[in-house]
Amino acid sequence: MIRAPMQSPKSVLVVVTRRIGDVLLATPLIRALKRAWPQAAIDVLVFDGTQGVLAANPDVHDVLTVAERPRLREHFALAKKIFRRYDIALSLVPSDRPTVYAWLAGRWRAGLVVDEIKHRWKAWLLDRAVPFDNRDTHTVLMHLALADVVGVAPDYDVIASSSNADGAELARHLPFALSEPFVVLHAYPKFNYKMWRHAAWAELARQVQARGLRVVLTGGSDAAELGYVGAIARELPGVVNLAGKLTLGQTACLLSYARAYVGPDTAVTHMAAALGIPVVSLYGPTDPVKWGPWPRGYARSANPWQRLGSQRVNNVTLLQGTVACVPCFNEGCDRHIASYSDCLQQLPVARVAAALAEAIKRAR
Repeated sequence: MIRAPMQSPKSVLVVVTRRIGDVLLATPLIRALKRAWPQAAIDVLVFDGTQGVLAANPDVHDVLTVAERPRLREHFALAKKIFRRYDIALSLVPSDRPTVYAWLAGRWRAGLVVDEIKHRWKAWLLDRAVPFDNRDTHTVLMHLALADVVGVAPDYDVIASSSNADGAELARHLPFALSEPFVVLHAYPKFNYKMWRHAAWAELARQVQARGLRVVLTGGSDAAELGYVGAIARELPGVVNLAGKLTLGQTACLLSYARAYVGPDTAVTHMAAALGIPVVSLYGPTDPVKWGPWPRGYARSANPWQRLGSQRVNNVTLLQGTVACVPCFNEGCDRHIASYSDCLQQLPVARVAAALAEAIKRAR
């Protein structure tokens, strides 16, 4: 017998222990839950290091963290902390640990499960198991399948939030007023296979400057990222390099004022898309059906993106490399994360610059 979830739960845990982008793309589900159950305290369990994307989210009561590779005593400490603490627990990741976390935490639990024999044991831990589609359903819509399971209406807004304090701190880092027109370029993805060329970013920045717009570079604090973005900045007098200086909340605040944004398949690109500014996203081997930036104002239960070809939906232009194998779903042409993807390496600056100019023009 399948047990129904509580109609008016007082506490809900959403488990999304993956990367920052996955956490961000869980926010439509979190908002749907909060709108349906405004009295409920909605907590989110994430990997340590990804919680910043939820720091100012008004729908979240508390963010719990766990190490990506916790030691045994850390496992026990988390289990003790969450055991049967929540009326409902939802696992948005079909892996072993998130499913076990939901089973530990919830008096009623549901989650995504791969429909293969070796994974079906996870369904035994859940009151409701939703078949996980890793190919033909966008991540936002896959998450929202759990809204249907608990009987709440979907919400399609990805929430990239910031606070007043974020705005005040951001102003300290800028040598110009936020009212001045500027374009944000986010050049460095976490993995090489998502990367465009260094020289291409520098040339694009020069063309943006030639249009009378300021250029702001963003990036994380990893040493390789700081070095990569810093090398671009050194070639371009007048460029503002904020790599390693901003929190995710401050980055969201910066993006909300930008005239436009260009970036690869990375969490900051998803943030920019969510904030409604004109976005040009550079996609190579990654499947846009599953991982394309969710456009602001797109509120349909159908995927926003086709698998093949450059496209535009609302505020987002998705540029896809034109090599015949795109998208191959592989991690670079040599099939490991340190390798590069020819489809992105060969993407012409002229295509990106033209898409950016058109996006800015449409937004006026």
